[in-house]
Amino acid sequence: MRPKDDYLWLELGNARDEIGDTQGALAAFNEAVRFAPYYAHTRWQRGNLLLRMGHYEQAIADLRLAALSNSNFLPNFMDLAWGLSRGDAKATEQLLQINDDRTRLTYARFLARHGKAQEAVEQFRLAQASALEETRMDFLRQLIDAKAFREAFNLWKGSVGAGNKTMSVVYDGGFEGQLSLDEEMFGWRLLREQEGVTISLDATQQHSGTKSLRIQFNGNSNPNVPLLSQLILVKPQQRYRVNFAASTKDIVTGGLPFISIKDAGAGQLLGRSSSFPQATHPWQVLSFDFTTSPTTDALILSLQRNNCTSAPCPIFGFVWLDSFSIQELSDATHPLPK
Repeated sequence: MRPKDDYLWLELGNARDEIGDTQGALAAFNEAVRFAPYYAHTRWQRGNLLLRMGHYEQAIADLRLAALSNSNFLPNFMDLAWGLSRGDAKATEQLLQINDDRTRLTYARFLARHGKAQEAVEQFRLAQASALEETRMDFLRQLIDAKAFREAFNLWKGSVGAGNKTMSVVYDGGFEGQLSLDEEMFGWRLLREQEGVTISLDATQQHSGTKSLRIQFNGNSNPNVPLLSQLILVKPQQRYRVNFAASTKDIVTGGLPFISIKDAGAGQLLGRSSSFPQATHPWQVLSFDFTTSPTTDALILSLQRNNCTSAPCPIFGFVWLDSFSIQELSDATHPLPK
């Protein structure tokens, strides 16, 4: 009574497939495609059956058309192509036959999730002209989450106009630029909201340049949450020295602030400064040395607090920070202990 209803042909094909009648299922799916050749679901069903039957070329053609017609099928199609190519990025791209930026950006994110950071960046750059900023930031977050720090850094420095920025540098170490609560990449990351803590730029106090960063403490705050941090690229198995300037006013607490360096990948503490002075103290330059591990690609520089002997851990007063830098040390500059 309804011989041209593609859904009925699909149901018949699925029923035949369940009882092992592969050829009968294919015949039914062929009818579904004949009556609805431009619908994604008919191509997708037949393509999956052809794939299981070993007819790869015909299967990929159907699956590709389904994904082009309905983007909801695209992630699954990429998974299938990735499996067929045994994780080869170029072979997968050939199977996908990417010819639009939307698909290319989706493939770039797919590669990032599968640990192919360099290939992901190449795909992203091919589609970069039409990529929205929101898409760019989402892709950078994926690279950082995948610990592909170098690839993320190279893409980020072009997007912010920092093309000459090299690795092993504290970005805006003097706080001369604008602070952003939305920074998630390689600039200063600020604690969004914590009761009793206010962070702002200060043009009235500076160690160098025209501004410094002021942190005002007024009550309880969590010592285990970094108030300020930055992701920095470094070399493995290399000695470094961090320099910065700090000033305090009326600091009263059992958990004084300090600057720490952690391995961004492993989370291991590599070094830390001495605790900032209590009460009021003028500008002073503080330094500390550390050595990266054989697997260290990036660091997280953070402003943190020591734990108090009891909870809660209140702190009152002001801290100013300025003139951050990181210096690569040679054996001649700072010989290793024997």
